[in-house]
Amino acid sequence: MTNQERIMSSLTNLFNKIEAHYRPQMEAEFTDISLSEIEAIEYIANNAQPNVTRLADHLYMTRGAASKITKKLLDKGYIARYQLPDNKKEIYFQLTSKGKSINARHEALHQKFAENDQVIFDELTDEAVSNILEFLNKYNKHLDSSIRKNIKK
Repeated sequence: MTNQERIMSSLTNLFNKIEAHYRPQMEAEFTDISLSEIEAIEYIANNAQPNVTRLADHLYMTRGAASKITKKLLDKGYIARYQLPDNKKEIYFQLTSKGKSINARHEALHQKFAENDQVIFDELTDEAVSNILEFLNKYNKHLDSSIRKNIKK
């Protein structure tokens, strides 16, 4: 098995286990909203002037798919539309109080997950962290470039 195969197999196993471990907790906490919708709420909460184009770009999906998610969130009362006084063409989104509640619950769950996993990260040396982050940054840039090329096709 090559280094690439060993690393990719290990990453795949890791992410499958993370999902298997945490997804049921997320789904139990959020019964009336999808994980994609939660990701959109998180993006809207953490970014200035979020719109469909920026949301689609962040979530690596088409504008049409992002538009469907925002419509569902609008219909459920989690987000509201707004426009800037000097730009009536562009539509932006902000969280409603219901959306802020979802986001706070989501952040609390992630904090719980991080605390649960902290014991593993405490064992890492500074050098190990540096090496892991260097690899992940390079690979993320490679994948980001590749995904964006495919979305534009």
